[in-house]
Amino acid sequence: MAVIYISVGSNIERDVNVRGGVKMLVQHFGALTLSSVYESESVGFSGYAFYNMVVGVETTLSLDDCVSILRQIEDQFGRVRGSEKFSNRTLDLDLLLYDDCICDDPVQLPRAEITENAFVLQPLAEIAPQLIHPVTQQSYAELWQAYPKIQKIWPVAFSWSEGS
Repeated sequence: MAVIYISVGSNIERDVNVRGGVKMLVQHFGALTLSSVYESESVGFSGYAFYNMVVGVETTLSLDDCVSILRQIEDQFGRVRGSEKFSNRTLDLDLLLYDDCICDDPVQLPRAEITENAFVLQPLAEIAPQLIHPVTQQSYAELWQAYPKIQKIWPVAFSWSEGS
């Protein structure tokens, strides 16, 4: 059984897409550990503010199958493939960690954004503070403590029920 962590982000109809994306993750993976939902300014481009969070789950699925499912869910939510790396997103699901796997194919693991972006590191440190980054060998709590905090990120009250 592998433990995986997935970042969830949206800046287009973000309440609907984050809620729907998490619902689909539950359907495919089962019970999730959820971080708080955070709002952050767009990074790398001028766009609407994002909602971001991280979820953790145990799975028997292979790495390839996990990546495939995440792409399928993104596509169901209107994700446009081939667009610029830094652009508006209906739903962005990035596999951050698959156990202690270090690889570049089919995706980069651990994902570089973990140590680069507050909107990934803070929610990951919230739900897995003692987990050790397989490359830096530091806990996510330690990485967040040392993070320069130059990106603006703040928790938001998020309703998991529609229409609230």
